[in-house]
Amino acid sequence: MTVSPTTPHLLRPHALKPGDLVALAALSGPLPEQYAPNVDTTHTVLERMGFRVHRSPLVQVDRNRWWSAAAPTEIADQLNTLLRDPDVRAIIAVDGGQTVFGYLDLIDLDAVRADPKPILGYSDLSLLHLALHARTGLVGFHADMAVPGFGHHWQNAPAADQARLETLYRHLLTSTEPFGPLPAFSTWECWRPGTAEGPLIGAVVNRIALVQATSFALPLDRFNDAILFWEEIGGHTSHVWSYLQVLRHAGILDRISGMIIGVPRDIAGLEPGTSPTLPELVFDVLGDRDIPVLANVDIGHAGPNLPMPLGIRAALDATSRTLTLLEPAVQTVP
Repeated sequence: MTVSPTTPHLLRPHALKPGDLVALAALSGPLPEQYAPNVDTTHTVLERMGFRVHRSPLVQVDRNRWWSAAAPTEIADQLNTLLRDPDVRAIIAVDGGQTVFGYLDLIDLDAVRADPKPILGYSDLSLLHLALHARTGLVGFHADMAVPGFGHHWQNAPAADQARLETLYRHLLTSTEPFGPLPAFSTWECWRPGTAEGPLIGAVVNRIALVQATSFALPLDRFNDAILFWEEIGGHTSHVWSYLQVLRHAGILDRISGMIIGVPRDIAGLEPGTSPTLPELVFDVLGDRDIPVLANVDIGHAGPNLPMPLGIRAALDATSRTLTLLEPAVQTVP
Protein backbone atom coordinates (compact mmCIF):
# COMPACT_ATOMS: atom_id res chain seq x y z
CA MET A 1 0.00 0.00 0.00
CA THR A 2 1.37 3.40 -0.91
CA VAL A 3 1.65 6.41 1.36
CA SER A 4 -1.65 8.26 1.58
CA PRO A 5 -1.67 11.38 -0.61
CA THR A 6 -3.42 13.25 2.20
CA THR A 7 -0.41 12.90 4.52
CA PRO A 8 2.64 14.04 2.52
CA HIS A 9 4.58 14.70 5.75
CA LEU A 10 4.35 11.07 6.92
CA LEU A 11 7.65 9.24 7.39
CA ARG A 12 7.07 5.53 7.79
CA PRO A 13 9.87 3.52 9.41
CA HIS A 14 11.49 0.79 7.38
CA ALA A 15 9.88 -2.61 7.82
CA LEU A 16 11.72 -5.19 9.89
CA LYS A 17 12.65 -8.63 8.60
CA PRO A 18 13.13 -11.88 10.53
CA GLY A 19 16.52 -11.86 12.20
CA ASP A 20 16.78 -8.05 12.33
CA LEU A 21 18.43 -6.46 15.36
CA VAL A 22 16.19 -4.69 17.89
CA ALA A 23 17.80 -2.49 20.56
CA LEU A 24 16.49 -2.15 24.11
CA ALA A 25 17.37 1.34 25.24
CA ALA A 26 17.08 3.34 28.47
CA LEU A 27 15.42 6.43 27.00
CA SER A 28 14.04 7.90 30.22
CA GLY A 29 13.97 6.39 33.71
CA PRO A 30 16.45 4.00 35.37
CA LEU A 31 16.20 0.24 35.72
CA PRO A 32 15.64 -0.73 39.37
CA GLU A 33 16.81 -4.20 40.31
CA GLN A 34 13.29 -5.50 40.87
CA TYR A 35 12.42 -4.77 37.23
CA ALA A 36 15.50 -6.41 35.69
CA PRO A 37 13.55 -9.67 35.13
CA ASN A 38 11.13 -7.69 32.94
CA VAL A 39 14.00 -6.88 30.60
CA ASP A 40 15.10 -10.52 30.49
CA THR A 41 11.55 -11.58 29.67
CA THR A 42 11.27 -8.90 26.96
CA HIS A 43 14.45 -10.27 25.41
CA THR A 44 12.77 -13.70 25.22
CA VAL A 45 9.53 -12.31 23.78
CA LEU A 46 11.32 -10.42 21.01
CA GLU A 47 13.42 -13.44 20.09
CA ARG A 48 10.26 -15.52 19.90
CA MET A 49 8.88 -12.92 17.48
CA GLY A 50 11.91 -13.59 15.25
CA PHE A 51 14.29 -10.74 16.12
CA ARG A 52 17.79 -10.51 17.55
CA VAL A 53 18.09 -8.32 20.63
CA HIS A 54 20.77 -5.88 21.79
CA ARG A 55 20.82 -4.01 25.11
CA SER A 56 22.30 -0.54 24.93
CA PRO A 57 24.99 0.34 27.50
CA LEU A 58 22.68 2.49 29.64
CA VAL A 59 20.45 -0.52 30.38
CA GLN A 60 22.17 -1.26 33.68
CA VAL A 61 20.54 -2.13 36.97
CA ASP A 62 20.40 0.80 39.40
CA ARG A 63 22.36 3.12 37.10
CA ASN A 64 20.79 6.53 37.51
CA ARG A 65 21.21 10.27 37.60
CA TRP A 66 18.45 11.81 39.70
CA TRP A 67 15.21 10.29 38.34
CA SER A 68 16.78 9.29 35.01
CA ALA A 69 18.87 6.45 33.68
CA ALA A 70 21.60 9.01 32.91
CA ALA A 71 22.06 12.68 32.14
CA PRO A 72 20.03 13.91 29.15
CA THR A 73 23.21 14.34 27.09
CA GLU A 74 24.15 10.69 27.70
CA ILE A 75 20.70 9.45 26.78
CA ALA A 76 20.75 11.56 23.62
CA ASP A 77 24.17 10.15 22.70
CA GLN A 78 22.84 6.63 23.19
CA LEU A 79 19.73 7.31 21.09
CA ASN A 80 21.72 9.00 18.31
CA THR A 81 24.15 6.08 18.21
CA LEU A 82 21.24 3.70 17.72
CA LEU A 83 19.63 5.94 15.10
CA ARG A 84 22.87 6.06 13.11
CA ASP A 85 23.71 2.36 13.41
CA PRO A 86 22.59 0.61 10.20
CA ASP A 87 22.48 -2.75 11.99
CA VAL A 88 19.85 -1.56 14.49
CA ARG A 89 16.44 -1.81 12.87
CA ALA A 90 14.15 -0.85 15.77
CA ILE A 91 14.45 0.78 19.19
CA ILE A 92 12.33 -0.26 22.18
CA ALA A 93 12.32 1.74 25.38
CA VAL A 94 12.98 -0.06 28.64
CA ASP A 95 10.71 2.20 30.73
CA GLY A 96 9.14 5.63 30.93
CA GLY A 97 9.93 8.37 33.41
CA GLN A 98 10.54 12.11 33.34
CA THR A 99 13.53 12.72 31.06
CA VAL A 100 12.59 13.12 27.40
CA PHE A 101 12.04 16.87 27.66
CA GLY A 102 15.71 17.20 28.59
CA TYR A 103 17.10 15.94 25.28
CA LEU A 104 14.57 16.72 22.54
CA ASP A 105 16.91 19.38 21.17
CA LEU A 106 19.86 16.95 21.08
CA ILE A 107 18.36 14.32 18.78
CA ASP A 108 19.95 13.81 15.35
CA LEU A 109 16.89 14.50 13.20
CA ASP A 110 18.86 13.96 10.00
CA ALA A 111 19.57 10.41 11.16
CA VAL A 112 15.85 9.88 11.73
CA ARG A 113 15.08 11.09 8.23
CA ALA A 114 17.90 9.12 6.60
CA ASP A 115 17.02 5.78 8.19
CA PRO A 116 13.61 5.89 9.88
CA LYS A 117 13.26 3.12 12.45
CA PRO A 118 10.34 2.01 14.60
CA ILE A 119 10.63 3.46 18.10
CA LEU A 120 8.36 1.81 20.66
CA GLY A 121 7.29 3.07 24.06
CA TYR A 122 4.59 4.93 25.95
CA SER A 123 4.39 7.15 29.04
CA ASP A 124 7.27 9.66 28.79
CA LEU A 125 8.21 8.14 25.43
CA SER A 126 4.91 9.35 24.01
CA LEU A 127 6.50 12.80 24.13
CA LEU A 128 9.36 11.56 21.96
CA HIS A 129 6.87 10.27 19.40
CA LEU A 130 5.02 13.60 19.29
CA ALA A 131 8.20 15.64 18.90
CA LEU A 132 9.70 13.44 16.19
CA HIS A 133 6.38 13.34 14.36
CA ALA A 134 6.24 17.13 14.50
CA ARG A 135 9.79 17.62 13.21
CA THR A 136 10.20 14.70 10.77
CA GLY A 137 6.78 13.09 10.28
CA LEU A 138 8.07 9.85 11.82
CA VAL A 139 5.42 7.28 12.62
CA GLY A 140 6.19 6.52 16.27
CA PHE A 141 4.65 3.56 18.08
CA HIS A 142 2.77 4.43 21.26
CA ALA A 143 3.20 0.83 22.35
CA ASP A 144 4.52 -1.49 25.00
CA MET A 145 8.08 -1.41 26.30
CA ALA A 146 10.09 -3.73 28.52
CA VAL A 147 8.86 -2.41 31.89
CA PRO A 148 6.13 -3.27 32.53
CA GLY A 149 4.72 -4.12 29.09
CA PHE A 150 6.42 -7.03 27.34
CA GLY A 151 8.08 -8.11 30.57
CA HIS A 152 5.09 -7.98 32.93
CA HIS A 153 1.67 -7.07 31.56
CA TRP A 154 2.02 -9.50 28.67
CA GLN A 155 3.00 -12.29 31.05
CA ASN A 156 -0.11 -11.73 33.17
CA ALA A 157 -2.41 -11.92 30.16
CA PRO A 158 -4.07 -15.17 29.07
CA ALA A 159 -2.00 -17.24 26.65
CA ALA A 160 -4.43 -16.57 23.81
CA ASP A 161 -4.12 -12.81 24.33
CA GLN A 162 -0.32 -13.05 24.40
CA ALA A 163 -0.42 -14.83 21.04
CA ARG A 164 -2.71 -12.16 19.59
CA LEU A 165 -0.41 -9.41 20.85
CA GLU A 166 2.64 -11.07 19.30
CA THR A 167 0.81 -11.42 15.98
CA LEU A 168 -0.29 -7.77 16.08
CA TYR A 169 3.14 -6.36 16.95
CA ARG A 170 4.95 -8.57 14.45
CA HIS A 171 2.54 -7.52 11.69
CA LEU A 172 2.83 -3.80 12.38
CA LEU A 173 6.62 -3.96 12.45
CA THR A 174 7.13 -6.18 9.40
CA SER A 175 4.16 -5.92 7.03
CA THR A 176 3.36 -3.25 4.46
CA GLU A 177 -0.30 -4.29 4.52
CA PRO A 178 -2.83 -2.61 6.85
CA PHE A 179 -3.57 -4.64 9.96
CA GLY A 180 -7.30 -3.93 10.00
CA PRO A 181 -9.47 -4.10 13.15
CA LEU A 182 -7.53 -4.03 16.41
CA PRO A 183 -8.40 -6.65 19.03
CA ALA A 184 -10.00 -5.60 22.30
CA PHE A 185 -8.54 -7.04 25.49
CA SER A 186 -10.83 -5.04 27.80
CA THR A 187 -14.46 -3.96 27.56
CA TRP A 188 -14.42 -0.89 25.35
CA GLU A 189 -17.09 1.68 26.14
CA CYS A 190 -19.02 3.91 23.76
CA TRP A 191 -19.36 7.27 25.47
CA ARG A 192 -20.68 9.04 22.39
CA PRO A 193 -21.77 7.11 19.28
CA GLY A 194 -20.66 7.84 15.77
CA THR A 195 -17.89 7.18 13.29
CA ALA A 196 -14.74 9.00 12.25
CA GLU A 197 -11.77 8.46 10.00
CA GLY A 198 -8.40 10.18 10.23
CA PRO A 199 -4.80 9.94 11.40
CA LEU A 200 -4.09 8.69 14.91
CA ILE A 201 -2.49 11.39 17.05
CA GLY A 202 -2.01 11.10 20.78
CA ALA A 203 -0.02 10.38 23.91
CA VAL A 204 -0.30 10.71 27.67
CA VAL A 205 -2.62 13.70 27.92
CA ASN A 206 -0.18 15.79 29.97
CA ARG A 207 2.53 15.28 27.34
CA ILE A 208 0.21 16.48 24.57
CA ALA A 209 -0.53 19.64 26.53
CA LEU A 210 3.08 20.28 27.51
CA VAL A 211 4.72 19.68 24.13
CA GLN A 212 2.39 22.20 22.52
CA ALA A 213 4.08 24.87 24.67
CA THR A 214 7.48 24.17 23.08
CA SER A 215 9.15 24.56 19.71
CA PHE A 216 8.43 20.82 19.19
CA ALA A 217 4.68 21.43 19.07
CA LEU A 218 2.72 19.68 16.37
CA PRO A 219 1.42 22.11 13.77
CA LEU A 220 -2.29 22.52 14.34
CA ASP A 221 -3.11 21.18 10.89
CA ARG A 222 -1.78 17.77 12.01
CA PHE A 223 -4.92 17.58 14.14
CA ASN A 224 -7.27 18.20 11.22
CA ASP A 225 -9.77 15.30 11.25
CA ALA A 226 -7.41 13.39 13.53
CA ILE A 227 -8.55 10.70 15.92
CA LEU A 228 -7.09 11.91 19.19
CA PHE A 229 -6.09 9.19 21.65
CA TRP A 230 -4.96 9.83 25.18
CA GLU A 231 -4.44 8.17 28.53
CA GLU A 232 -3.22 9.22 31.96
CA ILE A 233 -1.69 7.85 35.14
CA GLY A 234 -1.55 9.47 38.56
CA GLY A 235 -2.53 12.97 39.58
CA HIS A 236 -6.10 14.06 40.08
CA THR A 237 -9.22 14.36 37.97
CA SER A 238 -8.77 18.14 38.11
CA HIS A 239 -5.40 17.73 36.37
CA VAL A 240 -6.97 15.74 33.52
CA TRP A 241 -9.68 18.41 33.21
CA SER A 242 -7.01 21.11 33.07
CA TYR A 243 -4.95 19.33 30.39
CA LEU A 244 -8.05 18.86 28.25
CA GLN A 245 -8.83 22.54 28.71
CA VAL A 246 -5.34 23.33 27.37
CA LEU A 247 -6.18 21.29 24.26
CA ARG A 248 -9.42 23.22 23.94
CA HIS A 249 -7.70 26.59 24.22
CA ALA A 250 -5.07 25.47 21.70
CA GLY A 251 -7.81 24.78 19.16
CA ILE A 252 -7.04 21.06 19.00
CA LEU A 253 -10.49 19.89 20.07
CA ASP A 254 -12.07 21.98 17.31
CA ARG A 255 -10.12 20.09 14.66
CA ILE A 256 -10.32 16.41 15.65
CA SER A 257 -12.92 14.00 14.26
CA GLY A 258 -12.98 11.52 17.15
CA MET A 259 -11.53 10.66 20.54
CA ILE A 260 -10.14 7.47 22.08
CA ILE A 261 -9.53 7.30 25.83
CA GLY A 262 -7.32 4.71 27.44
CA VAL A 263 -7.94 2.88 30.68
CA PRO A 264 -7.20 5.39 33.48
CA ARG A 265 -4.84 4.34 36.26
CA ASP A 266 -4.26 5.69 39.76
CA ILE A 267 -6.12 8.96 39.17
CA ALA A 268 -7.38 10.40 42.44
CA GLY A 269 -11.00 11.50 42.34
CA LEU A 270 -12.19 8.62 40.15
CA GLU A 271 -13.15 6.41 43.07
CA PRO A 272 -16.62 4.80 42.75
CA GLY A 273 -19.40 7.15 43.74
CA THR A 274 -17.36 10.31 43.32
CA SER A 275 -18.11 13.22 41.02
CA PRO A 276 -17.21 14.17 38.41
CA THR A 277 -16.90 10.83 36.69
CA LEU A 278 -14.44 10.65 33.81
CA PRO A 279 -17.23 10.83 31.19
CA GLU A 280 -18.68 13.90 32.93
CA LEU A 281 -15.25 15.52 32.96
CA VAL A 282 -14.60 14.79 29.27
CA PHE A 283 -17.96 16.08 28.07
CA ASP A 284 -17.68 19.15 30.27
CA VAL A 285 -14.63 20.13 28.20
CA LEU A 286 -15.91 18.91 24.83
CA GLY A 287 -19.09 20.93 25.20
CA ASP A 288 -21.22 20.80 22.06
CA ARG A 289 -18.45 19.26 19.91
CA ASP A 290 -20.35 16.29 18.51
CA ILE A 291 -17.58 13.76 17.94
CA PRO A 292 -17.57 10.01 18.66
CA VAL A 293 -15.84 8.99 21.89
CA LEU A 294 -14.61 5.46 22.55
CA ALA A 295 -13.20 4.81 26.03
CA ASN A 296 -11.59 2.16 28.20
CA VAL A 297 -9.43 1.19 25.22
CA ASP A 298 -6.26 -0.86 25.81
CA ILE A 299 -3.70 1.94 25.61
CA GLY A 300 -1.54 3.19 28.44
CA HIS A 301 -0.43 2.18 31.89
CA ALA A 302 -3.23 -0.17 32.95
CA GLY A 303 -2.21 -3.26 30.99
CA PRO A 304 -0.98 -4.60 27.64
CA ASN A 305 -0.95 -1.85 25.04
CA LEU A 306 -2.51 -1.91 21.62
CA PRO A 307 0.10 -0.12 19.51
CA MET A 308 -1.06 3.26 18.24
CA PRO A 309 1.12 4.28 15.25
CA LEU A 310 1.14 8.08 15.06
CA GLY A 311 -0.08 9.54 11.80
CA ILE A 312 -1.54 6.30 10.44
CA ARG A 313 -5.13 6.61 9.25
CA ALA A 314 -7.70 4.70 11.24
CA ALA A 315 -11.45 4.23 11.26
CA LEU A 316 -13.23 4.69 14.56
CA ASP A 317 -16.72 3.32 15.08
CA ALA A 318 -17.64 4.21 18.64
CA THR A 319 -21.14 2.81 18.20
CA SER A 320 -19.81 -0.65 17.32
CA ARG A 321 -16.77 -0.17 19.61
CA THR A 322 -14.18 -0.87 16.91
CA LEU A 323 -10.93 0.72 15.77
CA THR A 324 -9.45 -0.25 12.42
CA LEU A 325 -5.99 0.58 11.04
CA LEU A 326 -6.43 1.54 7.39
CA GLU A 327 -2.75 1.90 6.46
CA PRO A 328 0.49 0.08 7.18
CA ALA A 329 2.78 1.57 9.82
CA VAL A 330 6.01 0.68 7.99
CA GLN A 331 7.35 0.84 4.45
CA THR A 332 9.57 -1.38 2.38
CA VAL A 333 13.23 -0.47 2.61
CA PRO A 334 14.13 1.44 -0.60
